[in-house]
Amino acid sequence: MKILLKMFLIPLIVHASLIAGEIGFVNMFNGDDLGGWVPCNIAADTFYAEDGMIKTMGHPVGMLRTERMYENFIMEFEWRHMEPGGNSGLFIWADGFPSIGSPYSRGIEIQILDEGFNRPGKNEWYTTQGDVFPVNGAQLTLAGRISPNGRRSFPMEERTQASPEWNHYRVEANNGDISLSINGKEVTIAKAANPRMGYLMLESEGAEIHFRNLKIMELPSTHPQPYEIAENADGFVPLFDGLSFDGWKVPEGDNGHWKIVNQVMDYDAMSEAGGEKSLWSEQSFRDFDLVVDWRIKETPYTNPRMYHVLPDGLEEMDAAGNPIPYPAPDSDSGIYLRGQGKYQVNIWCWPVGSGEMYGVRKDMKLPAEVRAGVTPIRKADRPVGEWNQFFISVRGNHVRVLLNGQVVIPGVEIPGMPEEGPLALQHHGHMVDGKWKSSPSLVQFRNIFVREY
Repeated sequence: MKILLKMFLIPLIVHASLIAGEIGFVNMFNGDDLGGWVPCNIAADTFYAEDGMIKTMGHPVGMLRTERMYENFIMEFEWRHMEPGGNSGLFIWADGFPSIGSPYSRGIEIQILDEGFNRPGKNEWYTTQGDVFPVNGAQLTLAGRISPNGRRSFPMEERTQASPEWNHYRVEANNGDISLSINGKEVTIAKAANPRMGYLMLESEGAEIHFRNLKIMELPSTHPQPYEIAENADGFVPLFDGLSFDGWKVPEGDNGHWKIVNQVMDYDAMSEAGGEKSLWSEQSFRDFDLVVDWRIKETPYTNPRMYHVLPDGLEEMDAAGNPIPYPAPDSDSGIYLRGQGKYQVNIWCWPVGSGEMYGVRKDMKLPAEVRAGVTPIRKADRPVGEWNQFFISVRGNHVRVLLNGQVVIPGVEIPGMPEEGPLALQHHGHMVDGKWKSSPSLVQFRNIFVREY
């Protein structure tokens, strides 16, 4: 009888253990490769699988995201920093694209910081390991212990082990509320996050870190509203890795005027290339969506031939029928579509705003409705020196342009547009005797993504 009882009890004990710890969880990492994960704004090898772990050396700074979004879940994983003071993080409910001009997405960050990080007082600085805080415009109600600067939910106690020891995180995220347990004990809480559905991301932030045993259990939906769901980036791949011009053709003889500075493509309009000076993609594209962050660094040139463009695409005239000049500081660049400069989405300082397609608008052989269609319906540019973002959609010969989330070209059919071709970031301007003779391309680009159809 005792033997039979023991035989029945053992399965019950094992079953209870599974219910408590494993049933409902699925692995987020297969131990061999990064299937299920997508580089966001980083090189394909910034994160890599090795020895049953996900590893990164921390360069460039950026994110590795899940292939799909998650809403309510429990996520567990282990991490270890490989150098004292190492920094990283887990982003939850994050946008699929980095915020405009930033290496990081909007979302909620759960700090992964080695306790050797140099700070004035342990757990009394503005950040510490295991704090939780909103990034790039996400919203969060702080709870529990609050950071000295009032901007982060702080852990009630420090429980992490210093580099290179392993630590365990358990993140419970449900209906916008967050609980973090470190090495077996809940230490940090926060509430009412927005977004509360989005991607999960591992952060590369300048230090070597290892992750292992990543698993997740999804919980029932609490039906988020559209404004509570992060920006979708399914199908997009990066065209710039933050470190190199891989995938781009630097003009022969350029001599370093197209360069990368702090993970940004930087151009000074002084290319020494003998022929084409623009930066062309190696890949050719047919139908696609393109996301590009850009900014004009400065405007050292006053353009005497800047004009007011009317909604029909024509320039404002005086009584004699001549265009009325509007001299103003200007820098000029753009993005070439389908391999030709004529099909350029402009970046400049004209009153009509960026997003205009100058080469099409000025082609008087095209129908009036086409020339009007490539004229922005609003100016959505941010001030010179600030970052902007284009979202350009091309389907057949139909083009649509958003600038900083606002529609500037609602959609226009452009006759004669090539079926396929590479993209280019435009060179513009030249100097004579040390003086600019036309608007220079003093521009920077980052966070470039494409989705093909």
